[in-house]
This record gives sequence, structure tokens and C-alpha cells, in this order.
Amino acid sequence: MAAAREGAASARPAAVFDSLGDQPRVRDLLASAVREGRLSHAYLFVGAPGSGMEEAALALAQCVVCPNDGCGTCDDCRRVAHRTHPDVQWLTPGSVTGYLVDQVRDLIEGVNRAPSRARAKAYVLENAGLLRGTSANALLKTIEEPPEGVMFVLLARSVASVLPTIVSRCQVVPFRTIAPSVALDEVMHRSGASEAEARVALSVAGTPSRACDFLASPSRREVRRLVVRILDELGRDDSWDVLCSARDLLAAVRVPLKDVQVAQDEAAKESADFLTASALKQVADANKRELTARERSGIIEALAAADSLLRDVLVRCEGVPQKIVNEDAAAVVDRLAASTGTPGALAALDAVSSAGNDLAHNVSPQLALEVMLLRIKEALACPPSFR
Repeated sequence: MAAAREGAASARPAAVFDSLGDQPRVRDLLASAVREGRLSHAYLFVGAPGSGMEEAALALAQCVVCPNDGCGTCDDCRRVAHRTHPDVQWLTPGSVTGYLVDQVRDLIEGVNRAPSRARAKAYVLENAGLLRGTSANALLKTIEEPPEGVMFVLLARSVASVLPTIVSRCQVVPFRTIAPSVALDEVMHRSGASEAEARVALSVAGTPSRACDFLASPSRREVRRLVVRILDELGRDDSWDVLCSARDLLAAVRVPLKDVQVAQDEAAKESADFLTASALKQVADANKRELTARERSGIIEALAAADSLLRDVLVRCEGVPQKIVNEDAAAVVDRLAASTGTPGALAALDAVSSAGNDLAHNVSPQLALEVMLLRIKEALACPPSFR
């Protein structure tokens, strides 16, 4: 990573690492590596979902390609944040069982090309635990000795889930689980939100950083409001209404993607003059995968909103003397709790969990949402009716 180190050795800690306030040890470790010019060629970030690994990978990638060592405001940093930078590739397993051999071959081919516009390149591989067999073996040599100016960041649940041969070639960075009270204070401090707003944001987004982003996004907050309204109306809806609700929810999830797609198109136009047809096709394929991944992330966030509300319903059904999370939707929670009991609330929560599993197994998002809402309607003692 010498190409990425040259301006970094004397620079102050990268501004992009300010977003990792909820992971101070990781923030200090990575910022120090950037400042002292000793970045590793391969990192393995391990931790629970929502622990901030993706945010850290994004910040590190910004440091690698930014001419100002991670300022967070330049065009390169913005492109990385939108996942449209041609020199920062985000990869997810191509199938339910893991990474495909063709994916890895395309990755290796791209690694050996010079950066398109930055001084270096970064590759982020999500769910690295699914990098196995022939795919893993094909990538081992590249991870161990990548070309100059190339960095790998692998994300996984635990070290044990990743092949030892891959672990041995990476610097392992563990991410801790944040105490709920600490996370709540962090969101309130950074966003200026009330305690009630912060609790909702954390229940939907997971980490303080994502919760702050959620609070700053009108379109994402609208998705959550739509989820609450849809669940409130299930008892009065017939089956056709439920299918329409699933369609409307998916459309709302896709609203934030429009800006990403515009940024991708602009980046593709700028790259058209100096990339080969094969490279442009790879960029287009990567952009398509990124939009799909972001859509799925938005749907998972919508499922988290439904899960949060239904957990409040379960609290009401059980008569637990604790504050519900969705205080702004207390009337909805009370109405749903009055129409069902503990078994119904548990069955509804199971429907949400099953929808998440369906998405993980490449079920159509529209179908996954339709099945989930119909199951929740039935679980809450609101059997489907037909026109």
C-alpha cells in the first residue's frame, strides 16, 4: 500500500474515522495506521451485524482513494460513500451457498489493472465466511501478495467462520457490541434527536452511525412510518389490499436508490473514455449488484421496523411494565395488542424473521413482503378476506 501511504504518514487522523465514535479502539487503530503509513494489504473485520464493520470498511476505503487521506468531503470520498467509485469494489456472495468462482476470477482480473482515477484500489468482501472451496483457493495468493496499491477488507461474523488460510493472511480487527445505553446516548448526542426518536432509530438501523443516518434521511423515516401504517391497517384490509401494501412498501424502499443510480450513471460516463468495453461491463455489473444490495438493505430495515413494532405489541400482550420503543405509535401498538394475544404476536414476529430468511435465500423481495404481511394478518387474528 505504498502508493496510499505516501501522503498519509504526516497527515492528521482521517476525518472519515470520526464516524466510528462508537468503536473507539477500531477508530484509533485504523487512524493511526493511516497517519503512520502502515496500512495492511488485507484486513479481516469480525463482529456482529450492526457493529459498524461496514462503516469502518467504507472509511478505510475513503482513506485509500482520497487525495486528502480521507477528508470525507471530496468527490472521491462522496463516490465511495455512494458505493459508485470505480476503484472501490463491494462484493457479496453470488449465491446462497457462497462466492462463485467466476466472481473471484473477475475480481482477480480487476485487481491486476491499474486504478481508474485514484492512487490505489480497495476491495470489500462481505460475508467472508462464505468464501470457501475453489473460490477461496483462487483468491488466497492474491490476498497474500496483492499488486502494489491494492487493499482487501473482509467482513465476517467471527474468525471461526472464515477459513484459517484466509485468516492467516489478514490483520484481524474485532468489533465490540455496544451497550444499549451507550448507543442511545451516542445517537442523541450526534443527531440532536430526542430519546424517543433515538430509540426508534436504533431499533430500525442497529448501530449509532446508521441510526444517525436514518434520522437524517426523510425517505428512510417515511419507510418506517409506512410500515407502522400498513400493520395498523391489516385488520381492515382484504388480500388484495395486502398485496398492494407490499408493492407500496417496496416502492418506498427504492426511493433512496434513485440518487445512487444517478451517481452511478455519472461515474460511468466519466469512465467511458478510459475503460475498455470489458471493464465497463464489469463496472455496470458491479453497479447492478450494488443497487440490489442496497435495496435488500432497505428491505431489511423495513423488516426491522416491523419487528420493533411487533415486539412492542408482545410487551403489551404480556403486560410487561416497561416502556415500549415505538412511543409515537403507541395507539397502533395498543390496537394490535387488543386484537391478538401472546401466541399471535409471536407468530407475527416469526413471519418477519421468515421474510428475512427468504431474502437471504434470494426470494423475490415483492413475494417475501407479500407472504410476510399475509402471515402477520393471519397471526394477529385477522384472517384474509376476499372480494
